[in-house]
Amino acid sequence: MVKVLICDDQVIVCEGLQTILNASPKIEVVGTAHDGSEALALIPGAHPDVVLMDLKMPVMNGIIATRKIRQKYPDIRVLVLTTYDDDEWLFDAVRSGASGYLLKDTPPEDLIEAILGTAAGKTYVDPNIAGKLLSSYSQKAPAQALPTNFQLSERETDILELLAKGLSNADIAQQLYLTEGTVRNYTSEIFKKLGVSDRTQAAVLALRYGLVDLE
Repeated sequence: MVKVLICDDQVIVCEGLQTILNASPKIEVVGTAHDGSEALALIPGAHPDVVLMDLKMPVMNGIIATRKIRQKYPDIRVLVLTTYDDDEWLFDAVRSGASGYLLKDTPPEDLIEAILGTAAGKTYVDPNIAGKLLSSYSQKAPAQALPTNFQLSERETDILELLAKGLSNADIAQQLYLTEGTVRNYTSEIFKKLGVSDRTQAAVLALRYGLVDLE
């Protein structure tokens, strides 16, 4: 059972999310907060595995709250639930340690899957905001410290860098003088090591931890 704490300043959003998540036998909503400070106050008693975090809130916004949660409770994962109006904040959310980024119009079944996956250590990035994230990463701020389990070989790093630049497996194979099947095998191993399920998620993590340079 994955324990989820919802943090959003709109009561109706919290109630809607509760209804959606309570429909899953694998998720338990352990509390709701309407700003970051409330979320931090609830965590010691609620013991959530995942915090579903809005970004723009009064008192303490989701960026600051995410940073504080990750610093104080490193085992708790934060899944950002944002809107198009919030997308200029996404880069800061990434740097604060958020594990994933979804839009508020995400279908319920996809939201549930993302929460369960986030609790298991995976990263979820809505494709509609991936371009914004990758663009921000290529321009700003130093990378976070690399987790010890993200150990890639030199060849895997080369492939990841080309992948993050948007090259297909066929293009990567041609550039590195490999077969497309070999690139596919390397890509699968990279996804496994990074705990992601697609190329966008791999690129976002690679840029977060400074594994590649897009300059």
